[in-house]
Amino acid sequence: MASESRRRRAAKRAKAGDGHPLQRYRWWQPFSRALFHLRLVGADGRPETWSVDVRLGGDDNGVVRAQLYRDGVNRATSKLPAAFPVPGGVIEVAASGYGLKRAHFVADDGTERQLVPDAASAEGRRARLHRKAPGLSRMIGAASILVLVVALVLGVPQLIEQITHIPPIADAIGTFESPIHLAPWENISLVVGALLASTERALRLRYNWLLDGGLFEGED
Repeated sequence: MASESRRRRAAKRAKAGDGHPLQRYRWWQPFSRALFHLRLVGADGRPETWSVDVRLGGDDNGVVRAQLYRDGVNRATSKLPAAFPVPGGVIEVAASGYGLKRAHFVADDGTERQLVPDAASAEGRRARLHRKAPGLSRMIGAASILVLVVALVLGVPQLIEQITHIPPIADAIGTFESPIHLAPWENISLVVGALLASTERALRLRYNWLLDGGLFEGED
């Protein structure tokens, strides 16, 4: 989160939890649920495990919320973006259109670290690939960036052309003719590739407002 005022607004959204237990991550949830953990030392000096559980599809009303657990017991809930006070700092959680873009612990001294993804989650499996095959992991990451750059360069001019041909906009500012025109199947392939690339980046909590759809997302 970019500012202290935004963090304060997010913290005000947090509500007390109801004490329900944290559910085990299931094999069929890799793209519908994100689960991260953090080990901290509590006020009494004993180690605690704090967990953040996000159902990416939202609740019955379509609202995406983060659930905070301490040692497997629900302590708080919040709409995203969320900021949960914990011993020694705050846990910040934010989502993009493709998954989470932030799940970090920000200490009172300003230092921060990413929470550890649950081993059974898609994020955990991606992290395991990076540990076991860092070279392959970096190649996949570089390919994701390349795909998104290509999609941006080829797709944006065509999108601008379509927008400026809407009559009220054309009357106000004129029309733009894109120098690039792809076949329908090429544009579909471009969109699919961009979706896969941004999803891969979300599994690593990598986010860039230009590459990962931030132009079309509101900030809170």
